[in-house]
Amino acid sequence: MKTYESYQELLKPTWSPPAWIFGPVWTVLYLIIAAAYGYVFYLFATKKIPFIVALPFMLNLVFNLAFTPIQFGLKNLPLASLDIVLVLGTLIWALVAIYPYIKWVALANIPYLAWVSFATVLQLTITFMNR
Repeated sequence: MKTYESYQELLKPTWSPPAWIFGPVWTVLYLIIAAAYGYVFYLFATKKIPFIVALPFMLNLVFNLAFTPIQFGLKNLPLASLDIVLVLGTLIWALVAIYPYIKWVALANIPYLAWVSFATVLQLTITFMNR
């Protein structure tokens, strides 16, 4: 069975979006992330912001990139739920940390924050429904 087909077979809430929406949404979000996070990493590399400000962006990227292999490769719903909570937590930490330095980075990531908040509730719901 293909990886994404197994996801289709999971019980999902009625408010779960159609599968086709995830690709376009993440494409836009990854463009925002690339620009904003790239700028944060540049600022850190040039010593214009401290490590503690860049750290949550680094962790967020790791947790974000880990989600797909956990969810679709390992098919581990509880671990994917933990991971998405870590994505949300590190994103909030990152936006709070960067706001005093570069407000536009925090503001540009509001769509990412909105989507990850929704995705966290969705993932937790799917995990609960399929336990």
